[in-house]
Amino acid sequence: MELKLFKSLWGNTLKFDQACLQAKDALFDGIEGPAPLVVTEQKEWRDQLNQNGLDYIAEIVTGGDYVPQRDWTPKQHLDDFKRRLEASLILSPVAATCLTGCDAWEESQSVDFYGEALGIAKEYGLPLSFETHRSRPFFNPWSTLRIVQQLPDLKLTADISHWCVVCERLMDSEMETLMQLVPRVAHVHARVGYDQGPQVPHPAAPEYEAALRSHQTFWQAIWHDHLDQGKAFTTMTPEFGPDGYCHLLPFTQAPVADIWQINQWMAQTERQHFNQFLKSQV
Repeated sequence: MELKLFKSLWGNTLKFDQACLQAKDALFDGIEGPAPLVVTEQKEWRDQLNQNGLDYIAEIVTGGDYVPQRDWTPKQHLDDFKRRLEASLILSPVAATCLTGCDAWEESQSVDFYGEALGIAKEYGLPLSFETHRSRPFFNPWSTLRIVQQLPDLKLTADISHWCVVCERLMDSEMETLMQLVPRVAHVHARVGYDQGPQVPHPAAPEYEAALRSHQTFWQAIWHDHLDQGKAFTTMTPEFGPDGYCHLLPFTQAPVADIWQINQWMAQTERQHFNQFLKSQV
């Protein structure tokens, strides 16, 4: 089994052709991000991906932004979901990761919504998974488990850094619940959270070693499951970003670390981690 690493477009300030070159130079296997809605831009993206030999994971975000507008109805989310899914198809995505729905909904409403979303996705034959993200129905491990148990075909993009801050603790104490979710995980967002936030200042810092190891334990369990399934590859996107996630110095608002350097460090570290995991399976 191969580990494929994707560069996230979250926080990217480069033009798309430059972002592709950056990803290729850093030995990433692909790009993950929302597809443009304009057809000419979609074709430009497709050409750049092909020229650089990069795979693409579509990011489908509904509700107006990463934090959805509270007054959006399930139908509005579904219409937006379908429109953005269609916009990604010209880029031949290997998969799509979705941030859709709202945390304020009743669980029964979320179950109905995801059931309809899965029905739409089947029309396009694109593998997709729903992210464990704050402000969405999968904002904590327990409601996530209850929802997916009612939807056998639903897959997850696992980002447990969100759960660390929601639950105000590392997920070590909740591994029994997380292990029940492992067979549902199709894709991983590799960001390290801690008990008071979704992103440590730098995952290489010794004071955050326990947080890093906690996340790696879960990621390795996912790799083990994917290996048992006979998958040819497993996917991961290092996803440290800006927008309130990156710690800033008071007054100057200077970032305490370089986000792109951190994501490269995360990719290199997980390549090593994955290779060690494979060796242990021989």
